[in-house]
Amino acid sequence: MVAWTTLRAAPYGSDIASVLDRVLAWFAERPSTAWITFDRLEFGANVAMFVPLGVIAVLWFGVRGWWAAPIIGALASATIEGLQAALLDTRVADVRDIVANTLGSVIGMCLMLLLAFLLSPPNPRNRVDSRSAESRA
Repeated sequence: MVAWTTLRAAPYGSDIASVLDRVLAWFAERPSTAWITFDRLEFGANVAMFVPLGVIAVLWFGVRGWWAAPIIGALASATIEGLQAALLDTRVADVRDIVANTLGSVIGMCLMLLLAFLLSPPNPRNRVDSRSAESRA
């Protein structure tokens, strides 16, 4: 899905572009949503697109291999941007995309680490130590 989204000749078709332009124009007319611009929407989409990569990296390498998620995210994103720069005249390679994609993989990684922490059973050694400390007191 990521390859299809990032490595095709045109980022989106004319139908989608016109709908997106109309939605962004509607947001721009309202003071409470005027901050929603194409650049911010694109940055957010790049972040969201790589969240699953961070999740998958933690599932693949485990909680102790958490450090792989940002590295894989950065390398995959840099590869995509390099391919866009080298092969696609209609796409623009941008360092901000690498930052956004890496941030997405870090968010996915953090979500998985939080989930692992919340679902992990309590450490039995801590319970034994606290019981023995209470019995000594």
